[in-house]
Amino acid sequence: MQGRCEALPQRTPTNPVNAAAPVAASPHRLAASNALQVSQSGSLASYPCPLYDKSMSGKAKLVSKKKPRYLELADKLRQEVLRGDYSGSGDFPTESVLCKKYSVSRFTVREALRQLTGEGLISRKRGSGTIVQPASARAGALHQPLSNVGEILQYALDTKISFEQKVPQELPAGIAEQVGIKPQGEWFVIHGKRQKAGRKRPVALTIAWINPELEKTVQKIDLQGSTLFGQIEQHENITVTRVTQDIQAILASKDTADGLGIEEGDPVLRILRCYFDENDRMFEISENYHPGERFAYSMHIEVN
Repeated sequence: MQGRCEALPQRTPTNPVNAAAPVAASPHRLAASNALQVSQSGSLASYPCPLYDKSMSGKAKLVSKKKPRYLELADKLRQEVLRGDYSGSGDFPTESVLCKKYSVSRFTVREALRQLTGEGLISRKRGSGTIVQPASARAGALHQPLSNVGEILQYALDTKISFEQKVPQELPAGIAEQVGIKPQGEWFVIHGKRQKAGRKRPVALTIAWINPELEKTVQKIDLQGSTLFGQIEQHENITVTRVTQDIQAILASKDTADGLGIEEGDPVLRILRCYFDENDRMFEISENYHPGERFAYSMHIEVN
């Protein structure tokens, strides 16, 4: 069941979040009106998260507090684990090796490893060291942080998608109601199937709706290219300044199940994203379906 839930009450962090999800009783505010925001909803939260501000040159710059060192280390180690760098037994470096390699304290290393343990990527036992969990132990899931635009782009780099353009159509009433707009005209429709290297079945299906105003840009889209919003930014000379996303656990329809190689009625994670430009125009809506056993949405929450 989908719904917008209130954030945890009575506590408001004083710092903006890093490349992760916020925890706050009320939205963080930035003085600049053109701050990039990612708001999340569903069973977890529903509030904006300011991550970037745009300088006079039009380029985005990070304005939030620098990410804690243990999270930076966790990001690095997560990437290495998912890439298969430590596939052999006993390959994962010890705490001492990590301290020396990255010039960090043992506390920082332990906190980073605690993060990966919580994500199901590694296990730790006293006397046995750190062991990378095999894909079967974590249900073969792709553990992917997708809490801001940068992580969405990294996700696109780590996977490959092929698009197929469909006949333009009016925005479905259910989608229009969910994103809070009155559909006008026929939106351009593009379907996509995202693959992870070495895997036969896709990790995601995407249905994207492109604003009817962008007809000339849609004609330039490379169906074998990168993210749609990234291509639109380039061709339209605009910048994504706000993204909203709704996260919802649902049962797969027949079409979704066929596309993902699962059974109808199997659980899937549905992520609906809306992309806005500098004029707060919603230029793209994307509906993404991820199979439950092949995808895990990873979030980092800081509380000061």
